[in-house]
Amino acid sequence: MGAQQAVDEARPVSARVQRKRGKRIQEIVTVAAELFGERGYDAVNLEDVAERLDVTKGSLYYYFSSKEELGTAAIQTLGDEWTDRLEKLLERADGSPAQRLRALIHEHVTIAVRDYPAALRVFLVPRNWPAAQRERIKELRTRHNQLFRDLIEEGIAAGEFTVTGVDTVLQCLHASMSQAPAWCAELSGRAQRAAIDELTDTLMMLVGVHPD
Repeated sequence: MGAQQAVDEARPVSARVQRKRGKRIQEIVTVAAELFGERGYDAVNLEDVAERLDVTKGSLYYYFSSKEELGTAAIQTLGDEWTDRLEKLLERADGSPAQRLRALIHEHVTIAVRDYPAALRVFLVPRNWPAAQRERIKELRTRHNQLFRDLIEEGIAAGEFTVTGVDTVLQCLHASMSQAPAWCAELSGRAQRAAIDELTDTLMMLVGVHPD
C-alpha cells in the first residue's frame, strides 16, 4: 500500500471521529447550559453535568479542563447557535417589516419553547456569572438584540409601527419572550402551536400591529 493510499483511507476515519467528537461536545454544552439555566452558575459543578449525562466526571475532562471552560463554551455555543438561526431566518424572509418581525418573534419563541426551555435563563442574569463570561453574555445579547432593533426601527421609518420608545419595546419584548417556556413548554402538539401563535400576535401589538 502506498503512502498516499494510506492517507486517503485514513481520512474518512478522521472525519468520523471529528463528527463524533463535535456531536459529543454539543451534547455536553447543551446539558451544561440547561443546568446553569436551572440552578445558576455557582450552584452547578462538573459532577452535576456528568450525572445529567450519565457519564463519569473524568470523561468530561477529556473535553473541558474546568467548569469555567465549560461555562464559556456553553454560553458561546448556545448564543451563537440561537442567533445564527434567527439571522438565517431573516436572510430567507421576504415581506414587510411587520411580516419579518412576526416571523422573527415566532422563531425565537419556538426555539425557546422547544429547544432550550431551561438554557434560555443563562442569558437573563449575567451578573451571576464570573466577569469574563459575563462580558461574553453581554456581547451575545447585544448581537441578538440588534436583529430586533433593526427591524423595529425599519418598521417605524416605513410608518408600519407605532411605539412609545424603541428601548422600552425591546425590554418588554425580551422579557415576555423569556417567559415563553413557562407558558408553553408543558403544552404539546396543536395546543403548543396555538399558544406560540397567540403570544407572537400579542407581542406584535407592542409595535402597534394588531392581529388580522
